[in-house]
Amino acid sequence: MKVIGLISGTSTDGIDAALAEISGRGLGSRLRLLRFATYPYPRDLRARLVRLTHAGRVEELSQLNVYVGELFARAAIRIAREARIPLDKIGLIGSHGQTICHQPVPFKLGGIKIRSTLQIGEPSVIAERTGITTVADFRQRDMAAGGEGAPLTPYLHYILFHSPRIPRLVVNIGGISNLTYLPAGRGLPNILAFDTGPGNMLIDGIVQHRTDGRKTMDRSGAMARRGRVHAALLNELMEHPFLHRKPPKTTGREQFGLAMIRRVARRAEVLGINQWDLLATVTAFTAGSIASAYTRFVLPKGRAEEVIVGGGGTRNPTLMGHLQEAFGGIPVFTFEKFDLDSRALEAMAFALFAYQGSQGEPNNVPSATGARREVVMGKIVPGRSFP
Repeated sequence: MKVIGLISGTSTDGIDAALAEISGRGLGSRLRLLRFATYPYPRDLRARLVRLTHAGRVEELSQLNVYVGELFARAAIRIAREARIPLDKIGLIGSHGQTICHQPVPFKLGGIKIRSTLQIGEPSVIAERTGITTVADFRQRDMAAGGEGAPLTPYLHYILFHSPRIPRLVVNIGGISNLTYLPAGRGLPNILAFDTGPGNMLIDGIVQHRTDGRKTMDRSGAMARRGRVHAALLNELMEHPFLHRKPPKTTGREQFGLAMIRRVARRAEVLGINQWDLLATVTAFTAGSIASAYTRFVLPKGRAEEVIVGGGGTRNPTLMGHLQEAFGGIPVFTFEKFDLDSRALEAMAFALFAYQGSQGEPNNVPSATGARREVVMGKIVPGRSFP
């Protein structure tokens, strides 16, 4: 079956779209990427989405839910056209949407323990515009089963990278970073996976803060490369409480978004740190937080012989250099070594989840999310040819 996966991550910079051909069932599923593309959001939308996560109005939330749904539908139509595949030859769309709020730590409301998450990008709009059955809202079912709703990509990491002989660490650096430890020759219930802290989010946020929004990212790590790591600030950042919290754990903009960006920028001013040194320091912090997670939580269970890195962070040579240094003698590869596109994995994961969910196959990883049991994630919005 040909399936389109769609996601916009915590960086809120656009829609990642992957068109994949998928066969098999469950952990025996096989994927072949046919096409990948990123379609940038309109500039004003990104600012509205960031504002919405901090102080949005109900009317704006309702409006943007539909607007983002329209943009996701256009992304699906566009990638199919660019791949020269008619829409009626595509079996499913798996849409993660755009996360607006993620609260994995339970709190009590009316005496009931609540975990919540909210992704916008109305799947009914996607199904109506494309005519293709759309599966969405994946995280909610895992959270209903007591999980944190993330990370979800370890399921795909296992399918793609599990080895009978080589223990591997798979790292994804998006807006937030996560890792998956795959012990050699062990089954899915034996993997360890969790969010490690910031990925590109803090780096991008500092760039935007220091350039008054003129730049949105440190392209190729060029700005960080001009600076030197400020040891005192780096040590302070490495004391962030999330880094010390035991898995399962997940995080997002609530902890490493605007509030932390402003806090770090103010601290840099107090310490007299220029923008180059500040960017060098937060880049080293992203790498250090990943390596620290490995040392604290993975090493007591087993040692990795390879580190495989994907996500947008792989396009930052400065960050990758810090990562290789932090892991010492363990070789660090990107997904490309395995003939995979580092940027495409998350979108491919949601194509896979849609495919498996439509077959009634469980597709979460309780050892990663903390859920009580395996569940089938995703809500199905029928297309014109359903079932």
